[in-house]
Amino acid sequence: MSTIASSLSRAAHLGKLCGVGLMVVQTAFGQSPQPAASALPLSDLSAFRKTDKNWRIAGDVSADLNQNNVLNTGKGTGILVNLPDKKANANLMTNVEHGDADLELDYMMAKGSNSGIYLQGRYEVQLFDSWGVKNPRTVDNGSIYERWDESRPEGQKGYEGHPARMNASRAPGLWQHLKISFQAPRFNAAGQKTSNARMLLVELNGVPIHENVELTGPTRGALFNDEKPTGPLMIQGDHGPVAFRNVVIKNFDKPRPQLNNLQYAYYTGKYNRQPDLNSLPPEAKGPTDALTVGLSRSQNEFVLRFTGDLNLAESGEYQFQMATPGGFGTMLVDGKPVLNWREWGQEGKATLAGGRHPVEIIYSKITDWARPGLGLLIAGPGVRPTELHQLGSMPLGSPTNPILMSRVGEPTVHRSFLTIQGRKLPHAVSVGDPSGIHYSMDLENGSIAQVWKGDFMDVTPMWEDRGNGMALPMGSVMVMAAGPTVAPLADANAAWPPMLTTPEENDTKKYRFRGYDLDAAGRPTFRYEVNGVAIEDQIRPDGEGKFLTRELRVAGAPAGMYVRLAAGTDIAPVSEGLFVVDGKYYVRTAAKPTIRNAASGKELVMPVGGTVQYEIMW
Repeated sequence: MSTIASSLSRAAHLGKLCGVGLMVVQTAFGQSPQPAASALPLSDLSAFRKTDKNWRIAGDVSADLNQNNVLNTGKGTGILVNLPDKKANANLMTNVEHGDADLELDYMMAKGSNSGIYLQGRYEVQLFDSWGVKNPRTVDNGSIYERWDESRPEGQKGYEGHPARMNASRAPGLWQHLKISFQAPRFNAAGQKTSNARMLLVELNGVPIHENVELTGPTRGALFNDEKPTGPLMIQGDHGPVAFRNVVIKNFDKPRPQLNNLQYAYYTGKYNRQPDLNSLPPEAKGPTDALTVGLSRSQNEFVLRFTGDLNLAESGEYQFQMATPGGFGTMLVDGKPVLNWREWGQEGKATLAGGRHPVEIIYSKITDWARPGLGLLIAGPGVRPTELHQLGSMPLGSPTNPILMSRVGEPTVHRSFLTIQGRKLPHAVSVGDPSGIHYSMDLENGSIAQVWKGDFMDVTPMWEDRGNGMALPMGSVMVMAAGPTVAPLADANAAWPPMLTTPEENDTKKYRFRGYDLDAAGRPTFRYEVNGVAIEDQIRPDGEGKFLTRELRVAGAPAGMYVRLAAGTDIAPVSEGLFVVDGKYYVRTAAKPTIRNAASGKELVMPVGGTVQYEIMW
């Protein structure tokens, strides 16, 4: 594993230990504006080298789900679109070149379309309409395309391709989100390659699909056959229609910060408050090559104090993250606190000039049941999250064998607690299907809480040690709007209720869950009542694992009862009976729902009348 890749992996572990939410690549570090981040302007094509007429700027784009390779565009700016034909089908290259970089963007595929994005113009991550594909290949969406050698025998010309570990693709015409953390190849002073390029992390629609993949050379169709420290970003233009927006490149081209001239001092004692160490005699002191808890002489009730210099290559805003398991910690830069005296872990930031800065780092260990550890990370302009502590200074947690409900061989109903975007669901059930398309129901509202594709559930939190009752969906998750699906309204313009029954009310007053029945295949039909009206709620996957069909059967619905098919910031009609919600999923129905304004955006609603059927497609 490369130094940077291992640093990212350990950074994730550090964040988990100190409880401050550090995640691989995308961390609190990455959320602050940094000079190294560059959003490609898409008001025109000036960010790119001269190209052909297949590339243009648009203000809106949509796909035709009934026709291959068709994207419809609208006037305006902000979206880069490729519409190739036989005369114009050139690739597109950025003016700016990159080495180590994070790339983040949204893209939309036409039905049946094929494209790709090449880091440094050499290493391709495939873009493809892979909607419904069960087992991704190297040609499928998110895969790292294979290398090619014409001198090899037939059937062996392509080699070293890396399929995505799962298919996290969305339907054509929906916006998909791609994040790539790339490490460029390394070269010595003589120009000889000393290490290969790597895809440190590739995430598609929030799902990691590659981690630390070594690239021995350019993939097929590359702009260059050689390898260099830098190169332009290239987008394939000769295969099929594709659109892009929110393209951000963050270059990491600055030397790593260094701690130098370190001295340490060791004290004994239990200090909840920051001690005046200048008045205390240390039991040991001296120079040290590294920031490490290994200099402690006991497991508890001690203080380690480090002083030295922090050397920075670039001026700008730097972010720091510190982990001090079982104790308190602080950090001063230029005599000013960047990290305050706080227990277990914390984050901080400071605007610093390039050059040398005196630093002081203190760790006070007071809790006997926690293993001692000291971790410190830094990130800043042109610098990836970087460990300032020595490897081994942070204790590794005890390994846990995950308890997974991966591929289910038959429909599976699983009861658990759920937390969805900070919203806790104490009464929930998740339904897994062999087709690989799954969903969770909020039983307190009779609503679909989330849908996803891929593996079913990670139930480790529920059963490991004492357990907390939680289960986690695995795969590409789509969170649905909170609140009830069926509700009585005073009129067609009345606000949709956030819930049907408040904690102060009798739970049978407006809504009551009545359980579920299993059909011959083992799939549930949920039963509940709204204002005494009985509702049967049947949700079934299609045969190809592309969408869910929901059928609500309502017995004797009175006037004024409505069903909400979708809610979001924006809902727009695509074609007859087809609506797109926030560019993330479709709702398809033969009924005639109404798009109406709501406090948080738009809602797709219709009166309840007997049976309501619609499809959720993503």
